[in-house]
Amino acid sequence: MAVEKWMDLNGKVVIVTGGSQGIGEHVVQNLRANNAFVVVADLRINENFIEDKGIVFVKCNVAKKSDVENMVKVTIEKYGKIDAIVNNAGVSRPRMLVDYYGQKPEYELTEDDLDFMYNVNQKGVVLCAQAVAREMIKQKSGVIINLSSQAGIHGSKGQSAYSGTKAAVHSYTMAWAKELGQFNIRVVGVAPDVNERTPMNNDAAFEALAYTRGTDPKNTTDDYTKTIPLGRPGKLDEVADLIAYLVSDHSSYITGTTINISGGKSCN
Repeated sequence: MAVEKWMDLNGKVVIVTGGSQGIGEHVVQNLRANNAFVVVADLRINENFIEDKGIVFVKCNVAKKSDVENMVKVTIEKYGKIDAIVNNAGVSRPRMLVDYYGQKPEYELTEDDLDFMYNVNQKGVVLCAQAVAREMIKQKSGVIINLSSQAGIHGSKGQSAYSGTKAAVHSYTMAWAKELGQFNIRVVGVAPDVNERTPMNNDAAFEALAYTRGTDPKNTTDDYTKTIPLGRPGKLDEVADLIAYLVSDHSSYITGTTINISGGKSCN
């Protein structure tokens, strides 16, 4: 897919975790269209990126410290610096605290569900930010962008564990901005809400979420005019545009905040 160039990122080096699909894929495309070099840290490679010499793929489980350290090592060896990281890798399992419907116990929150979401969404963000911040402190510059969610700000019925991990990401953003600002490192959160379909928001996830919320799983679309002031779901490219802007020097005085990108839904 062709992505329009709308700013020049001047050869900035950006790591994107979970960059092979979903929001991450669109972020990578946007950054490359605007002259950034991108390191895609993911467990699977996107075949569309193979021919692009400005993209380096590093196989990485963000919840595994040795993988994260290798991600940073490869980036420094290749480019000698890290201008930004987009902590995008994330997972979700819609789960109820208690299955009070009494029909599908598999949708009640388990210890395995907790570990799965915590390891990627929370522990992974900490490990990646920590490893990258060590290099950015040496450089006395850098941007850490953390993908939170409106679920982490307002909570989401049937997604309490996911909401909790994303709330932690929001808090990390605030705290790290205070710690790292003295080194000219900015830390910014991005909190999308309802967007176009992604691999994480597939039919199985919609079926689970519908059960946890007591709605019809066959009706996976909403009347967005009733829930979103702009009347439509967000586009993944709109999220990618915001992230590209935050990577750029045009956002040089933005830090310590989480930016809602929800079409106004966050103000409901």
